[in-house]
Amino acid sequence: MDEPADSPAWAAAIRDIPDFPSPGIVFKDIAPLLADAGGFAAMLAALAAPWREAGIGAVAGIESRGFILGAALARELDAGFVPLRKPGKLPGRVLEEGYALEYGSDRLQMQADALPPGARVLLVDDVLATGGTLAAAARLLRRQGAVLAGAAVLIELHALPGRARWPSEAPLQSLLRL
Repeated sequence: MDEPADSPAWAAAIRDIPDFPSPGIVFKDIAPLLADAGGFAAMLAALAAPWREAGIGAVAGIESRGFILGAALARELDAGFVPLRKPGKLPGRVLEEGYALEYGSDRLQMQADALPPGARVLLVDDVLATGGTLAAAARLLRRQGAVLAGAAVLIELHALPGRARWPSEAPLQSLLRL
């Protein structure tokens, strides 16, 4: 891993998996961090810190690793949790938004009635790469009527243009810039 010298101790648990899910991609595997109770707790505390006084009503997590971080973070912030899923996984009426990935394209859905209008929502995902997924999720939440408080990501890949695609009026916090 190419973590900076001042990275927190828990960051050493994140490992690189080359050529996954396709050739040329270096997957950031957070499974070892999730399996370490102390490291996971320390990472969640750091992820929650900037948002504790932000009046967050709900945390929206992006499938699938964003579910893990988002649900745990929602508990840390005493907020509800809303899953943003790939098509065909949610019952009832859904809203949908398409996006491009560094290795293809996909879509996100959320239940149309998942949040009350004006709910203050924090968006959470594990990795910010090209920014397509996070930007699509922000558009989806706004279309639903939510107020986007900001976004929190565990890892931001600084060599990719993800931050440039994020709406400038909402804060974006990343714990690690790799």
